[in-house]
Amino acid sequence: MITTAFAPTALSTADNLADALADPGSVWPNGRPDGGLSWPQSLAGGVSGIALLHIERARTGHGDWDTAHTWLTASLHGEISAAANANLFFGVPALAFLVHRAASASSRYNRLLERLDTAAITVTRRRLAKAHSRMDCAGRPPMEEFDLIQGLSGLGAYHLSRHPHHEITHEVLAYLVRLTELRPGESGLPPWWMDVGPTGAPHPDYPGGHGNFGLAHGIGSALAVLSQAVLHGLTTPGLSLAIERICAWMDRWRHGDEASPWWPGHITAQQAAEQHLHQDLRPRPSWCYGVSGTARAQQLAGLALGDRARVRAAEGAILAALRDPLQQAKLPEIGLCHGMAGLLHATWRMGTETDNPEIAVELPQLAARLISALNQDDHPPELLDGTAGAALALHTLGTGRAPAPHWDTFLALA
Repeated sequence: MITTAFAPTALSTADNLADALADPGSVWPNGRPDGGLSWPQSLAGGVSGIALLHIERARTGHGDWDTAHTWLTASLHGEISAAANANLFFGVPALAFLVHRAASASSRYNRLLERLDTAAITVTRRRLAKAHSRMDCAGRPPMEEFDLIQGLSGLGAYHLSRHPHHEITHEVLAYLVRLTELRPGESGLPPWWMDVGPTGAPHPDYPGGHGNFGLAHGIGSALAVLSQAVLHGLTTPGLSLAIERICAWMDRWRHGDEASPWWPGHITAQQAAEQHLHQDLRPRPSWCYGVSGTARAQQLAGLALGDRARVRAAEGAILAALRDPLQQAKLPEIGLCHGMAGLLHATWRMGTETDNPEIAVELPQLAARLISALNQDDHPPELLDGTAGAALALHTLGTGRAPAPHWDTFLALA
């Protein structure tokens, strides 16, 4: 546990933010501008994400269950998707993830969790069948097959948290292992290389596709989930080999020195052929593509493999970003995905993992920057890019704990 003298300020700010998000009718008095039946189920931008904030506060004794229940009920409104668009951030799996957190503290949600979980397993098995069919035909994966937000890394993160020893968890892990296996006659690109651009669609700037390192849409999410599986003591064949394959590719593209390494967010086919990446392409230190995510994935991999040098390099990477004013200036937003809240929480999670005192020293200044930004402007209420996510990061720093099942599993940070 990391505690700092700044914790009371962080917690009081989180309390104020949560109080402002207590009533769904006040947060969205005219309904969501996009309307329809989709928004209650969205963990990133809808009711479900704000419900997660209130559930976590209730679980830790800093919020009331009536508020959490109101938001959870609102998140279940309307037809719940179990179709091809269902994933960790939307539809049945997102709601199963949410209810799992609530059920850990209240038995009133157990029956609902069982129904959602059964549906999430069905969704996952359909996605696995489609993925293995693609592999059997030697095609390249689309982004939505394996990434965290849309794909099987995200579904694997849920199942690993919900029931690590269930057969569906092993099935997803086996798929992720297979995803890393080199194919006969391969051109030198990794087997998770995508034929599309970073948006997930073909793009003229990426004629040969791209290789993605990030936690949101890249192989970093698979690395984090596989590493967590090893740390859970799972023995699915090939886990360590898969981690080593991903690490070998990321090591090939690691820049900086031993004390302050960094990894690109993505690379093009031309860069891969030339084996060169300009220093100016260092991504900003966000969770989705930057060091907030990649350093945590590397730390988890180092812990899973017993590789202390990798753990030290990962922690050096996050410290370098925290201590560099130029890197900090690239992150003016407040959110978990693109902003300071993501960096703050990834830093807290990494420091807590190994009780690194150097990391703990950096937390108050970053939290103060986030609070200052929150006070300067109005911000959207959402979890991924808005005040709900910032409140969760500050709440966790303020309380010094994030009990299992961890709320930040949806970020592949725990």
